Amino acid sequence: MGIVTPGFRGRPRSSGPDLPPGQYLTHDFPVLSAGPTPRVPMDRWEFVITTETSRAHRWTWADMMALPSETPTVDIHCVTKWSKLGTTWQGVSLDTLMSDVDTAADYALVQSYGGYTTNLPLTDLLDGQAWLAYKFDGEDLHPEHGGPARMLIPHLYFWKSAKWVRGIQLRFDNEPGFWETAGYHDYGDPWREQRYQGD
Repeated sequence: MGIVTPGFRGRPRSSGPDLPPGQYLTHDFPVLSAGPTPRVPMDRWEFVITTETSRAHRWTWADMMALPSETPTVDIHCVTKWSKLGTTWQGVSLDTLMSDVDTAADYALVQSYGGYTTNLPLTDLLDGQAWLAYKFDGEDLHPEHGGPARMLIPHLYFWKSAKWVRGIQLRFDNEPGFWETAGYHDYGDPWREQRYQGD
């Protein structure tokens, strides 16, 4: 005697891609920004990681280009509900940038040219989870998408992947960033649909 009732086939499997809840698939790359696009001359661009003891680790654009790069292919998910799958980037792993940084901090406040900030646990920048990206689809990252360089943290909603990045402040406390102060979720896991505070 069978253990499955005749005619029962269960829930049909989706033939579409596996997306976080509430997301729809796009093949475009929408441009969303909170303000004007900063234009940073390459000879004045720098990236600075500042520890909780105020020690600064600095890289010029030439320094950054001399570091080993990676080409991750990842899915990205925007809090405005679009997802873009299989995007290919080039950039420097945060593991590489943090390799000589001595810190006991628990949190990072990412800072951008133009004043934008976003916060996240430091552990979310490490272990192959985050990059400082400067190419998209084999081309230099366009300014409207965060060029010359942006954070790439694909396991969180895309507002955490700050555009026009200029540095990271390492902290013991979790200071909310721009959108987090405005009511967006402090962490922003798309698979848990953490869009706003209280989600």
